Amino acid sequence: MTHIESTFSFLGLNSFIIQSLNEMGYVKPSPIQLACIPLLLKGRDVLGMAQTGSGKTAAFALPLLNNLEVSLKAPQILVLAPTRELAVQVAEAFSAFSKYMIGVNVLPLYGGQRYELQLRALRQGPQIVVGTPGRLLDHLKRETLNLSNLHGLVLDEADEMLRMGFIEDVETILSEIPKEHQTALFSATMPAAIRRISKRFMKNPQEIKIQSNITTRPDIKQSYWIVYGRKTDALIRFLEAEDFSATIIFVRTKSATLEVSEALEKNGYNSAALNGDMNQALREQTLERLKNGRLDILIATDVAARGLDVDRISFVINYDIPMDSESYVHRIGRTGRAGRTGRALLFVENRERRLLRNIERTIKQSIPEVQLPKIELLCQRRLEQFSKKVQQQLESKDLDEYTSLLSKLYLTDDLDIKTLAAALLKMAQGERPLIIKPDRNIHSREFIFKKDRRREEYRNNRNRRERKDMKPVDLYRIEIGRNDGVEIRHIVGAIANEGEINSRYIGNVKLFSTYSTIELPKGLSKDLLQKFIRTKILNKPINIKLLKDSRFYENKSYNRYSFDKVKNNNHRFLEKPITKSSILVNKRTSSFSRRRKV
Repeated sequence: MTHIESTFSFLGLNSFIIQSLNEMGYVKPSPIQLACIPLLLKGRDVLGMAQTGSGKTAAFALPLLNNLEVSLKAPQILVLAPTRELAVQVAEAFSAFSKYMIGVNVLPLYGGQRYELQLRALRQGPQIVVGTPGRLLDHLKRETLNLSNLHGLVLDEADEMLRMGFIEDVETILSEIPKEHQTALFSATMPAAIRRISKRFMKNPQEIKIQSNITTRPDIKQSYWIVYGRKTDALIRFLEAEDFSATIIFVRTKSATLEVSEALEKNGYNSAALNGDMNQALREQTLERLKNGRLDILIATDVAARGLDVDRISFVINYDIPMDSESYVHRIGRTGRAGRTGRALLFVENRERRLLRNIERTIKQSIPEVQLPKIELLCQRRLEQFSKKVQQQLESKDLDEYTSLLSKLYLTDDLDIKTLAAALLKMAQGERPLIIKPDRNIHSREFIFKKDRRREEYRNNRNRRERKDMKPVDLYRIEIGRNDGVEIRHIVGAIANEGEINSRYIGNVKLFSTYSTIELPKGLSKDLLQKFIRTKILNKPINIKLLKDSRFYENKSYNRYSFDKVKNNNHRFLEKPITKSSILVNKRTSSFSRRRKV
């Protein structure tokens, strides 16, 4: 019997759950789990104060799963979460914990999903529903979510729901569900509104308060960067601007380890992926290369990096922000070993600021924001590195034979030594230019703010602008959509750059879940279309294809299309009818805004 079984089994969990925990690598229950699991198994209400990263998801998911009636195909457990990301995370945790409980069905419900997909999933009778307050309330009003068999309710990160303005929706939902049920409420803080909810809707709850003892070492310099533009391009900039011995880059998924590693290899970095699909021999070989200096950059998932201890690591990059604070602390703890100082950088998407706040609250310190390294700095560093290489060659003793070749390189009489040296310098730099041109797809935060202000000014004046330069267009489909994380600016930037098309001639861009449509000037050449087919956006080939020629698009304005004809002729391609929305192009800034006609 393993240690994992003797600890979690002691809490009273069934063997199927223990098997899942063992496979997931859970070592021992955390303090919040030790306190909550026995109470929830007995049917008690629990009011828990614990930070994100304390293990609270398992603290409520494991006992509720243990008491689940698997044969009953109806919602029995309802979890309210403040954000889509957290709802998905909690749903995935329930699925992982119940892996060996045959017949358990978990459904996340949140805004942005198509209702027909959610209705189809609800008809299959999920026993566990995890959702955001707004979408759950919508389903209750539509009477598409039947909670008559509910016996377990969880409010996860209740204070965050209060901060985001969902508390009235939460109270409405609590008023609609059966009175006979068990409730678990978790919150990092306990404001008066949350305390009021606990008194109104909970039955003599057992209050549990877990103090966070998670800290980070003072010899690790931490910072974060708000993501604007392509993350891989920004990653390369930060790597180039940083002096490091070895770096570990943390991502969420196995596929991301390969994608990031491939991008770094293309830019001349000695990197390797480390994920759960690697066999033990290859894993050990990769780590040995990292230790002895034959490998400088490792891209890894949290699971794959368990037990990793390499003194060379001086820089940790959280390319994907961890969902819990404890993982963040474990990640950055891999730098600054053996008395050295370390550096940790965190990439934060705008929608992930909540996770950043949770991390700061847990480690009891604020993390400073940094800006993207400027091009001038990168040019300076490249020139310094190149100068060092030249100096090393000058100090070598085998230049005589090359000196004798100089006279043969004077191809014309008027060629001077400086011009020749400049030509050789350009050749020597290879694919890594010493003079870097600005990248339009990656900007500093200040640039984005200025562009947003210009866009807002343009919106206010757009009705007074005339579009006299519009040309006939064709409608194309590209195989990348919202599910891939693509945004309109990604598509416009790629098409404009690859096709050398002025963005003013790119028309309406419409995002769907698995693909997008874009209007481009009529009559593109076959060579250009072949180039577009090979073009990648977010590391995914777009495989562009023509949907319809321009006979319905000959009007002077982009806002006068015959949408009914397009819809009828392209129904086999489109997952839902085209709406009358348009992309307006700011001639001065080439920025885009979406307008929907009513």
